[in-house]
Amino acid sequence: MGIILDGNRRWAEAQGSSSSAGHRAGAAKIVDFLGWCDEAGVEVVTLWLLSTDNLTRPADELEALVGIIEDTVTDLVAHARWRIHPVGALDLLPDHTSRLLKEAETSTAAIPGSLVNVAVGYGGRREVVDAVRSLMQEHASQGTSLDELAQFIDIEHITEHLYTKGQPDPDLVIRTSGEQRLSGFLLWQSAHSEFYFCEAYWPDFRHVDFLRALRAYAERQRRFGS
Repeated sequence: MGIILDGNRRWAEAQGSSSSAGHRAGAAKIVDFLGWCDEAGVEVVTLWLLSTDNLTRPADELEALVGIIEDTVTDLVAHARWRIHPVGALDLLPDHTSRLLKEAETSTAAIPGSLVNVAVGYGGRREVVDAVRSLMQEHASQGTSLDELAQFIDIEHITEHLYTKGQPDPDLVIRTSGEQRLSGFLLWQSAHSEFYFCEAYWPDFRHVDFLRALRAYAERQRRFGS
């Protein structure tokens, strides 16, 4: 499952609060959400916390948001219930943030719980570019020419170099806040996913909203592009 945690700032505006207050309210919802996923038997969850587009926000707002994300990841590690895997262009993040995400992955690697992808500094187009770049670098180191690479490159070769390599594609992608678009989230992986759009802002997302999303998914007949 993938989820776009959208609407934090609009929730804050409706409350007459700052954007940071909205992001903190949204962060406080994540542990509950992951608990609901555990109850439903969801084995892999991808949380989109910060896009590459978000990195262009005003410095003070971005600094506050990154701090909230660091606190959130630290809290998830402390719960010791999930394996954390960062996905995104970590080289675009502050060094301390990138280091914290990598340490979170290392320290939770042996936990027998579900896998939680923390998408920070993530953009779907950037992911595909990074995958192709990684693929080309790998084969260049083996002496493969571009002409040779062009002869055999296929979908599976690119898939093996995505941030989520080795993981199943999401069956369901949820977006909160009423927006009905992906905004670049898991562009490659969601080719055959089902989508559910919820009107609630992320901080207001309830267990019943989650169950409605699962029910809607269960009622659909998946065709996988056929």
